[in-house]
Order: sequence, then structure tokens, then C-alpha cells
Amino acid sequence: MAGGITETGELYSPYVGLVYMFNLIVGTGALTMPKAFAQAGWAVSLALISFLAFMSYMTTTFVIEAMAAANAQLRWKRREQEEVQDNDSTSDYSDDDVRGRSEPETRPILSVQRTGGGHVDHFDIVERVEMGQMASMFFNKVGVNMFYICMVVYLYGDLAIYAAAVPISLMEVACGNHSCSAGSVKYDDTDLCWGPVTRKDAYKVFLSIFTLMLGPFVFFDAQKTKYLQILTSLMRWIAFTMMIILALIRIGKGRGEGHPRMAQISGVPNLFGVCVYSFMCQHSLPSLVTPISDKSRVGTLVVCDYVLILGFYGLLSFTAIFCFDSSLLHDMYTLNFTDNCDVLDIPALRYFLGLFPVFTISTNFPIIAVTLRNNWKTLFHRDGGTYPWVVDRIVFPLITLVPPIIVAFCTHNLESLVGITGAYAGTGIQYVIPALLVYFGRRHLVPLLGTDEVNKHQSPFRHTFWVWFVVVWATFCLMFVTANIILEDTKK
Repeated sequence: MAGGITETGELYSPYVGLVYMFNLIVGTGALTMPKAFAQAGWAVSLALISFLAFMSYMTTTFVIEAMAAANAQLRWKRREQEEVQDNDSTSDYSDDDVRGRSEPETRPILSVQRTGGGHVDHFDIVERVEMGQMASMFFNKVGVNMFYICMVVYLYGDLAIYAAAVPISLMEVACGNHSCSAGSVKYDDTDLCWGPVTRKDAYKVFLSIFTLMLGPFVFFDAQKTKYLQILTSLMRWIAFTMMIILALIRIGKGRGEGHPRMAQISGVPNLFGVCVYSFMCQHSLPSLVTPISDKSRVGTLVVCDYVLILGFYGLLSFTAIFCFDSSLLHDMYTLNFTDNCDVLDIPALRYFLGLFPVFTISTNFPIIAVTLRNNWKTLFHRDGGTYPWVVDRIVFPLITLVPPIIVAFCTHNLESLVGITGAYAGTGIQYVIPALLVYFGRRHLVPLLGTDEVNKHQSPFRHTFWVWFVVVWATFCLMFVTANIILEDTKK
């Protein structure tokens, strides 16, 4: 995810790219959004999610521009190396020949080249340059380390969310709360699950099983196959479509129980974190955009995706908050359908919705864990150095796996986990890093290409004002969320 230059992979059309981006963004965060909407109020939620969609779109265009800038710089370095080799092989030239080939110092290092009358665009995105490589190209050593630290914290939060979500779903299914009278009951962790075992104990048992089954994958390399990706995407869309349709049917019949408030400021900080997490895609854009065959339509593709995703999030959340009583909404929205026969009276479908996060998240957990492990290795890597076998194969996997599992054992409040991960590490990856990448990327290219060359993938928000607006906005949000957490703690 945050590595260097990697293989582009098989090319696909812009329409396939649109679907891939949609699937990348819409994930676990969407399942925690309905409760966050209910707590902040429908009007505040609609305004905030619309603005955050705009901000995420802006920083997505920043990353695409930085990718094009990185490709241009790589071309310049190759051309420079070729010229050095040519100079070495033509040492018998006379001084007059050398003087005849010299160029004024005011001319850009890499001027526009033409081959056979055709223009070679330096900004074509041909090589997949991951965010970590872009950081090493445009940032200093401190900036690179800060990038990897931010990425590591975000991935830890991701793993903690996944580690908690699967046992919660299994607990709800296994504890037998699927009677048709359970929909209006709010269960407590101390309630009995089976025999003397409480729901909290059952959660810990399932978390232990989850760790034992998926933890070993962290010690090896894992990747998500094309067919597994298709299967999990299909399950996700069947589940989301079912939830929206079922909620609309119940509302249409006049049996909706939700009466959400218009605004409740106390719920805004958590909603902010959930929305940031739910729009996260910037760290995976190099893998997504580079294989698109016709990149002239990337800008239109991104706009369409964000409009569709905003509409989808709004539809999912609004149907949820008007269908269910706000006090009964679960952190994981799918669980509202597993214990309410008034909404869904087919047991097999209730179990499908209850277990669908288990299948989809379980396939993602090893991938994210291996990515985090590799980021740790990159953060501590020194040129020319190698890690001892024990450090490489034992220490790094353990420091990857143990912290998120400990967090999941301490709390299974998914809404808070998503909110904190999105509000802190998510703010850095979605706002600060893209803004700084595009800012320093532009500065790096001026002495190489001059000011006449225009990046064809340049962001519509090309003025420096937008870069600093994003940075100031991110800073304000971090201060607001932190202040709210402190105030909430002082009230307890």
C-alpha cells in the first residue's frame, strides 16, 4: 500500500475503474454511519457528509496530480542517467563539439521533447508509484517518517475495527437473539448468552477464535485474489441493497419507528470521524488509477464516483434513521435486521445479514495486517541493511497483530473505534498528506520542467489557497475532536 514503484497490473476501462473505486470506498465504515447520523441529527449529518465528500474529492485530485508529477520526475531521472551514459561513451568529442551542444542555464533541465513530430507528455501516469514512494521523492526524512507513522496508526485502527466487528457479529448470531420479539430490546454485555456465559464473555471467545484462525496469516504473505474480491463485492452489494429496500418497505407501510432530531452538536465529532473513515481511498489510488486504460476521463470518473457514493450513504443512513428507533440502532447496522422479524421475517436472510460482515472482513484482515507489517519494515529500514530472521519473521508480525487484538479485547464499541481512527490517522492520510504531496510535488518539478509545462492531470483546485485550506481545516478538526473528547471525559 505504501511501498515503492510496483507493477501496473492488467489494464481495465474507465467504467471498471469507477466500479473498483466505488467498492474501495464503500466498506465497513458505511455500516457504522446510520447510528452516527442518528446521534448528530439528520440536517447536521447531511450538511457535514456533503462537505466532507467535497473535501475528500479535492484531496483525491491532489493525489492524482502528485502521481503524474512523480511519473514526470522518474522520466527526468532516467533521461539524466541516459545522458550521463552517452557522455561517458563519447569522451572523444572535441571541446568545440561540447560547447556546441551546451544549453543556456536558464533553460529547464527537461524541455519538451518531440519524436517524429509527436509530443511526449511527461505527465502520463504509466508507472504505479505508491504513496510511500511519492513521500520519499517529495518529502525530507522527517516528512517520510511522519508519513509512515500516520499510515501505521491508521492501519492499526483498521485492524482493531475488523478484529471487533467479526466477534460482535458472531456474538449476535450465536447468542440466539433472533426471536421476533427481540427487535425492541437493547441488550447489555452482562446479559446471558448461553448457560452462565454472558454476551461479553461470548464476544471474547469469538475474538480468541478469530485471532487463532487469522493471526497466523500475518507471519506469511497474503493477497486477495480476483475471484475472492468479486465474491466479497457481490455479497456486500446484496446485503446493502437488501437493507435499503427492507427499510424503505417498512417506512412505506407507515411502520417506521425513527423520529431523528434535526441537529445535535454532541454527535458531530464522532460523525466527522466516521465520515472521514468512510470516504477513505487516497492511500490506494495509485493501485486503482494507474491501470485505467484511458486516463483522460479520470477527472469525470472521480466526480461520478463521489456523487454516487454520497447519494448511497445518504440513502442508507436516512432509511435507517427513519426506519428504526435511534436508541435501538446498533454500531453495526446489519445487526438491526437480525433481531427484528417485523423488518425481515425470513430466518436464512437474517442470518445472512448477520454473518455477511464476518465473511467480507475476514478476507480483508490478513491483507491489511501484511500491509501494516511491511510498513513497519519500511519505517525502520536502513539502506544496505537486512533484518535478522527473528526480527523479520517473528518480531514484526507480533507488533502488527498484538496491539489491535488488545484494543479489541478492551472495547467493542465500533462507532468509537471508527470515529477515532477516522478523526486522527484518517485526517492525516485523507487531508494533510495529499495536500503536502501536491504542494511539494509542484515545487520539485519547476526546476526540472519549467513553468511552461502543464500537468494534464492537474487538480481543478490548482491554487495554493486550496492546499493550505485543507491543512487548516484538518488542524481545526483535530482540535475540535480532541477538545470534545476532553470535555466528555471531564463530565464523567
